[in-house]
Amino acid sequence: MSTTTPEITATDTRLDVEAIRRDFPILHQQVHGHPLVYLDSAATTQKPQCVIDAVVRYYREHNSNVHRGVHWLSEQATEDYEQARRTVQRFLGAADTREIVFVRGCTEAINLVAHSWGRSNLQAGDEILVSHMEHHSNIVPWQLLCEQTGAVLKVAPIDDDGALIFEQFERLVGDRTRLVAMVHVSNALGTINPVERVIERARAVGAKVLLDGAQATAHLKIDVQALGCDFYCLSGHKLYGPTGIGVLYGRRDLFEAMPPYQGGGDMIKSVSFEKTTWNDLPYKFEAGTPNIAGPIGLAEAIRYVEAIGLDRIAAHERDLLQYGTKLLEAVDGLRLIGTAPSKAGVLGFVLDDVHAHDVGTILDRQGVAIRTGHHCAQPVMERFGIPATARASLGVYNRREDLDVLAEALREVIDVFR
Repeated sequence: MSTTTPEITATDTRLDVEAIRRDFPILHQQVHGHPLVYLDSAATTQKPQCVIDAVVRYYREHNSNVHRGVHWLSEQATEDYEQARRTVQRFLGAADTREIVFVRGCTEAINLVAHSWGRSNLQAGDEILVSHMEHHSNIVPWQLLCEQTGAVLKVAPIDDDGALIFEQFERLVGDRTRLVAMVHVSNALGTINPVERVIERARAVGAKVLLDGAQATAHLKIDVQALGCDFYCLSGHKLYGPTGIGVLYGRRDLFEAMPPYQGGGDMIKSVSFEKTTWNDLPYKFEAGTPNIAGPIGLAEAIRYVEAIGLDRIAAHERDLLQYGTKLLEAVDGLRLIGTAPSKAGVLGFVLDDVHAHDVGTILDRQGVAIRTGHHCAQPVMERFGIPATARASLGVYNRREDLDVLAEALREVIDVFR
């Protein structure tokens, strides 16, 4: 599988954003007669041409099922698929490819851990600890698990800036804590959680840690071994890759002890009506025909961001975040929701007397794409006493000019409702 290096030049850590934008064909169009300004990367990132080409190349040249064929097409598809696993292993800093399981996304990854590890290890009175800023995908699976096992779900609070109140989190960690499941970067607030300290505190009582990295991997460099977490998950479509593909990292010793999540083809060694034996890792957790094109596209997306440099991407987005924060703070009647000192790529806000959906609709008529609603984080909205926010979220292809257009369009929203 060939690798396409993005066409970039840079002075010190700055990016040639116009060159990067040329890699994203979807950005070069008009919406309602205006140039598209895409500020919804927290929902899904756009795809560079090299990722689109990698997916098309698989279907055009190597389309075949993996692992079970002896013909040339199947061998090529299998090599591309397993090379993608090796790429993800290196990207996350995992010790072994057997610690990398392909899933549909973070939602399935968390459900896998809840069903497989959770049902095998939790009993009545055990505690699962989450934060108040979690996405529904990191709340509902644990609620279901608690109903099934009698375990108890506890919630660590956040402050008025949207930051974890670490002292209260520490006090909630106790002898009955079996799992801490926490978002690395909040999708609704942009808050970057102090995951190193979270893991250290959990380790002190022997609790396992799962990190939801859906919003982190496009913005931060991740090393799961350095972090010391037990499970880490990512979604490809939030990392400039295809939809329908994600990754669950898990420590090999934990994966070895966990029962399969689903039954079917490829996760077995042998089947009889008397007994079935399971396949080796990671295939024990990959039942059925996988989304073969998904990992291939994800691997290309990883190579793309690595060619740019995650440190440089982070610096670029910090600049945009600071610039956008100042612009929005100057908009009359606008209140930012999520002002933690450590943030990544999200500008959530409300406008006085204007519903978030109305904000999003009017901005769309100006060619500006943002997300409105509760962002699958209703407890966050309840914490701030609001039904919804408007959320502008950033990607590597955004420019200061995009934020200028956003601020000007918001002033038009205000004019409409005056």
